[in-house]
Amino acid sequence: MKDKIQGKAEELKGRVTGDRSAELKGKARQAVGEAKRLARDLGVEPRAPRDDEEEVERPPEAQAEVSEPRPPGPTRPTDP
Repeated sequence: MKDKIQGKAEELKGRVTGDRSAELKGKARQAVGEAKRLARDLGVEPRAPRDDEEEVERPPEAQAEVSEPRPPGPTRPTDP
């Protein structure tokens, strides 16, 4: 309930001030509140936050992909 109320307040604040970002954050917070309510109604236990989960070991080639920066330039090939 708390998330839904905070979200509604944030959404209204965004509408009044013209801040689209605040409005969308408010809507997202309301969706989180609704998801929590549904999980509680269904008796589903919430998962631990991702920060508390153990990190999955990745193969060395996958780690290299993540650490290498992409070269600057177009993201799509240009038309001939």
